Amino acid sequence: MTTTSTLPRLLGRGAVAGGAAGLLAGGFSYLLAEPLMDRAVRIESARHAAGGHEHTEEVFTRTQQHLGLIVASVMAGIALGVLFAVVYATLHRRDLDARPWERSLGLAGAALVGIWLLPFLRYPANPPGVGAEETVGLRTAGWLGAIAIGAAAVVIAWRVYAQLDRTSLPLRQAAGAGVVIAGLAMLFLLPDNPDPIDVPAGLLWEFRLLSAASSVLLWAGLGVAFGALGLRAAAGAGRARRPAAATGSAPAATTPD
Repeated sequence: MTTTSTLPRLLGRGAVAGGAAGLLAGGFSYLLAEPLMDRAVRIESARHAAGGHEHTEEVFTRTQQHLGLIVASVMAGIALGVLFAVVYATLHRRDLDARPWERSLGLAGAALVGIWLLPFLRYPANPPGVGAEETVGLRTAGWLGAIAIGAAAVVIAWRVYAQLDRTSLPLRQAAGAGVVIAGLAMLFLLPDNPDPIDVPAGLLWEFRLLSAASSVLLWAGLGVAFGALGLRAAAGAGRARRPAAATGSAPAATTPD
């Protein structure tokens, strides 16, 4: 079987799709989440001043940090897109061209659940000012452990779903969902966040909602862009094959006797 998609092309497609998704998520965060970040920074500064802590000058201004948010989002999106393309190529190596739209959306949805949603349910995002420097290592280890468990749960659910291909669809779906729920339960065996959350409840939940929306935009944008680029590549390959097929099937010229 001939294929129009090779690993270098998929990696390029992933980089473009990831960069676009990162720009979308970063722009959303800049417009809606950054005002909340600024409020959280002001609350943290006021708390430090009230506690008699010495004020330290920021290395970067808030304007520079806002610009850095966009740049970091795009760069992270590109890296994520390349990794997405590698996983896509590994899963569908037998036929990289088949059903790019459905496969891309399916992989993005699985990644959203395993890498973001399940860890987020255990360790929801907190605004600046929540968390002491002494607990950074513990919180980072907990978050990475949550990502590993979430990703493993989704992979196992996918394998269980595939192994039950001779059973009814509701049973396969229930088995896959059961594995994901079991993974979520395992997440709560991880240690709790060691730091108190002493920011206003309204600001906290607004920040978490906007953080969730930004992550959904990132993964949805990546899946949609990667799938759309795959459809475009498949359509271009189809147009290129049609003239060749027409030429090959043209009747041979005859000469009069």
